[in-house]
Amino acid sequence: MLKIVFLDRASLPVAIRPPVLPHHWIEFDATSPEEVVSRCAEADVVISNKVVLNAAAIAALPQLKLVAIAATGVNNVDLSAALARDIAVCNIRGYADATVPEHALALMLALLRNLPAYQRDMAVGKWQQSPHFCHFGAPIRDLNGRTLLIIGAGSLGQGTAKLARAFGMQVLFAEHKGAKAVRDGYVDFQTGLEQADIVSLHCPLTAETKGLISTAELAWMKHDAVLINTARGGIIDEVALLAALQAGKLGGAGIDVLHEEPPSQGNPLLEANLPNLIITPHVGWASFEAMSQLAEQLIGNIEAWAEGTPRNLL
Repeated sequence: MLKIVFLDRASLPVAIRPPVLPHHWIEFDATSPEEVVSRCAEADVVISNKVVLNAAAIAALPQLKLVAIAATGVNNVDLSAALARDIAVCNIRGYADATVPEHALALMLALLRNLPAYQRDMAVGKWQQSPHFCHFGAPIRDLNGRTLLIIGAGSLGQGTAKLARAFGMQVLFAEHKGAKAVRDGYVDFQTGLEQADIVSLHCPLTAETKGLISTAELAWMKHDAVLINTARGGIIDEVALLAALQAGKLGGAGIDVLHEEPPSQGNPLLEANLPNLIITPHVGWASFEAMSQLAEQLIGNIEAWAEGTPRNLL
């Protein structure tokens, strides 16, 4: 009988069906780094959404056979350490192909149409005081005709491109930063940033993409361009982003992720109170439909591995 331990069950607030196999299920709402080894000591399968399983933890769990990540991103698990121990690691794929692009487009629309600024105006009665039938406040721009640069051409990037084209946008895909050659269907990284009205990030957080957008890259962008991040917080240098916004060197930013989550120690972006900065609490993936698909795929991954036909392996 497999012992399955879910380390951060509260991070997936939808029903999860039990696996169709002999098992003993233990779940914890959340798990601190100090609790990982003790809670997983006898586990055959560990489920983690964002709880870190580093090399030390993996080395201390001799019974561990499978790490089932309840997310697409895998930067919370030391894959090299797992491979060295012949521990299988699987993740979730394709579940957010609709919901994350929708969230990215929602942020684009809100920023270009300056919805936060108009909401603030309404709160202080500016429409009521207007001499006209409407209130002219912050400038409003259309998505139609804008150039969108997408960094990351996987399913989420492609889904965002599909929605953007429906709004009449020109879509470009960025080549890898520093690449010596530009592939067909892509544009040089710097050239794309220089041309884009909106830049949307859909790449994973890796050693190569950490700090991908920093001072130099923000300087390449148009001063009225908008930056969207529904990927991972560490891809953007948050200090550089805040400086660009405060200096008026960037038109706006829509951020669903931060480098530290939750931002329990605070974050300067959260305290900036800028009219052209929208921050949402890492919920781009969290529609009911998407979470339900994730939960079903998670259990399916465990069942497939137990049956000797593993899927979504890393």
